[in-house]
Formats: sequence, C-alpha cells, structure tokens
Amino acid sequence: MDANDLRGKSPDQLRDELVALKKEAFNLRFQQATGQFENTARMRTVRRDVARVATILNEKAAAAASEA
Repeated sequence: MDANDLRGKSPDQLRDELVALKKEAFNLRFQQATGQFENTARMRTVRRDVARVATILNEKAAAAASEA
C-alpha cells in the first residue's frame, strides 16, 4: 500500500480501509494463537499499513482544522 494512493482517498474511504486492516490484524493474531499462522511477514505489513492509514487520516484532519 502506497501513501500517495491513500492520500487520494476520502476520509470515509480511509476509515473503511482502517477497519478492514484492523479486522485482518485480529484474524492474523487469532491464527497465531491457534497455531495456524503461515505467513509471518503479513503481520508486520498489516501493522504498518494500519499506522500508515491512521497517519494520513490525522494529516487530513489537521489540514481541515487549519483551514477552518
């Protein structure tokens, strides 16, 4: 996931993306706990994508607040 692609999305789309990523992170943690975890690198990627989306949401909120 590229940050430039995320900056082109609306805040609502970003929130939806964030919810989907958090669900995926939960499912990966559940798989890890039950011993079904196969792709260990995916956990790191999902965590970083969650942080990336949250950062861009905060940037958009700060930009909207400074305009108002």
